[in-house]
Amino acid sequence: MSELKDRLRADLTTSMKARDTVTTGTLRMALTAVTNEEVSGATARELSDAEVITVLTREVKKRKEAADAYDGANRPELAEKERAESAVLGRYLPQQLTDDELAALVDEAVAEVGAATGAAPTMKQMGQVIKAAQARSAGRADGARVAAAVRSALS
Repeated sequence: MSELKDRLRADLTTSMKARDTVTTGTLRMALTAVTNEEVSGATARELSDAEVITVLTREVKKRKEAADAYDGANRPELAEKERAESAVLGRYLPQQLTDDELAALVDEAVAEVGAATGAAPTMKQMGQVIKAAQARSAGRADGARVAAAVRSALS
């Protein structure tokens, strides 16, 4: 069983005892998303920690998009609720890469693709470089940040 999923369950119990409604609701939602991911597909399966992190990252992204939508609709109270939920989920995600770390990771990915193709990658190989960089980042950098870093490295 996933250690991260166990930690989510334990923290849910703790937040329920502390009557922390925001954390309780957010962790329930996160565990539901994990369970839905486990039972999706042809057969039910147990998620690894990396897969749980992927689900949590997706949920954080949803919360940030919803907060932006609420800000645009002049609903700051709902936007603040979404940001609070995002902050709760953020505690379970790995530390995000700094810009320097991301640039170094992209440089490694460019070198890897260059070695595989036998020539320096161009914008035509951007997808291959992004794929290699995403694999190296292991969920510690947003896809848009990785794509922007690859684009600047190849241009």
